[in-house]
Amino acid sequence: MKKNTIADETLILIKPDLSYADEIVSYRREMLDVESSLDGCGVLRNVSDPAEWIRNSMLFEREETLPDKNLVPATQFICVRKEDRRIVGIIQVRHYFNEYLKLYGGHIGYSVRPSERRKGYAKWMLRAVLPVCKELGLSEVLITCNKDNEGSRKTILANGGRYDGEILEPNEKRVLQRYWISL
Repeated sequence: MKKNTIADETLILIKPDLSYADEIVSYRREMLDVESSLDGCGVLRNVSDPAEWIRNSMLFEREETLPDKNLVPATQFICVRKEDRRIVGIIQVRHYFNEYLKLYGGHIGYSVRPSERRKGYAKWMLRAVLPVCKELGLSEVLITCNKDNEGSRKTILANGGRYDGEILEPNEKRVLQRYWISL
């Protein structure tokens, strides 16, 4: 994958590194404090050490280094506001599907920290990562969101999402809406 950095005048989408360790800890804490799901954050929910999370994210980038062969390669990005180096969101691109992702997870997962929501960051992150998906050889991407997540639905639609239907996710018993975006 060629792109390690995607930027505009106020935001930058980069692969996580240790210079953002304190921000990774802060992001995780804020998300857990409000019981947010940490979508698109890989194993961040279960890993409190930023160095471990970054190492894990790097392992996921290539099929031969995946920690579990039932999983798929994925590229992890953090979205940083340039003016204060604050992580405002996290987004992950899954390179292809396994059976679970094909039905419930999709190619892209993302989240925005609660104190930074409703500022357009998710919309920007999704738009910024679509060229990465195209670079992976994808012609369209599947994105899912909880049926009651109005913000995520608007983000997907603003980026060209086409509604595909609803499905019940069996593990967490939640209704997901499925959307496709052509690249």
